[in-house]
Amino acid sequence: MSEINRNRLIRCMKAARDGKELTIGFFGGSITQGSLSTKPELCYAYRVFQWWENTFPQAKFHYVNGGIGGTSSHFGAARVEKDLLMYQPDFVVVDFSVNDDEKDGLFFQETYEGVLRRILSWPSHPAVVVLNNVYYDTGINAQDFHNVLADYYGIPHVSVKDTIYQRIMKREYTREELTPDNLHPNDKGHGLVAAEICSCLEKIKEMADMTAAAAVSIEEAVIPAPVTANAYEQAKLFNITNSTPVLDGFRADPREKMGHLDFFKNGWTASKVGDRITFQLNCSCLAVQYRKTISKPSPIAKVVVDGQEAQAVILDGNFEETWGDCLYLQKVMHHGEAGMHTVEIEIVEAGEEDRSPFYLLSLITD
Repeated sequence: MSEINRNRLIRCMKAARDGKELTIGFFGGSITQGSLSTKPELCYAYRVFQWWENTFPQAKFHYVNGGIGGTSSHFGAARVEKDLLMYQPDFVVVDFSVNDDEKDGLFFQETYEGVLRRILSWPSHPAVVVLNNVYYDTGINAQDFHNVLADYYGIPHVSVKDTIYQRIMKREYTREELTPDNLHPNDKGHGLVAAEICSCLEKIKEMADMTAAAAVSIEEAVIPAPVTANAYEQAKLFNITNSTPVLDGFRADPREKMGHLDFFKNGWTASKVGDRITFQLNCSCLAVQYRKTISKPSPIAKVVVDGQEAQAVILDGNFEETWGDCLYLQKVMHHGEAGMHTVEIEIVEAGEEDRSPFYLLSLITD
């Protein structure tokens, strides 16, 4: 197990105690974003941020929330620099435990490792805590394959499944007290999640108070070799800001994107059968991110790599859920042949009754 993160946690606490200026970051999905809290200040992330402010009033803190609802660590690996690391965080809580599908655990363990390694290798040397949220009706989450990595990198993990969920099972709480949909906490639920993280931080603070200067210098520390094939540590996202595909019917969205929660911007749209967009990308892993919309019907597209029509993947713009439009990420190639690939996306079904165009957000590669 690496001691890098342990030493960073101790240093972070000591810096706060000494009155330094620190940035506290949060990175994950909808629960991190603050879904179903009645005010942004009542989500678990902001309450944990307030723990830092209240515990170290002599220090100055900045809050960064990089949560985006309905997104996994696959997308996280491609956006972590833009939505979190560019702010030079000193401390980060990471949670993709209910969006990384346990049915595809090996894949998401690899993308999750990409997120953790990207954070740990960032020049601001952030300390990390892993959060494991849970489906409150089933007890399902990704902690089994996430926490193997957390342990390997010396990252503390806080499990809602092992704490709050167990209290529900013992009837100390009803599910309805904490969550209206068996997933997203209400204000009380967010408060309990924050309390578990703060309890972890209190223990780290005690360790920092008792421990002399960490034995390993951050500048000299070496991040250990990855556990997985680790194809996603340097994941890249391509949209209209950094790519020039060939457009044949698709059109670039000219609207300005206003922050990371202004979701459906910087992409391309199409609405007619035969509309096509073609990319040349150097990669061995590829995913297509597009909008699945509740404003149906919407066109259906296909993606073909290197002209291999038999392996075409369908991109259905119609969303069967009701909670809102989805930033859907479709895996197309995983550990394929490294090199330059031609990627064609074409509309194959559309009609006059369509209410929404097909929206292509980005392509994500290794």
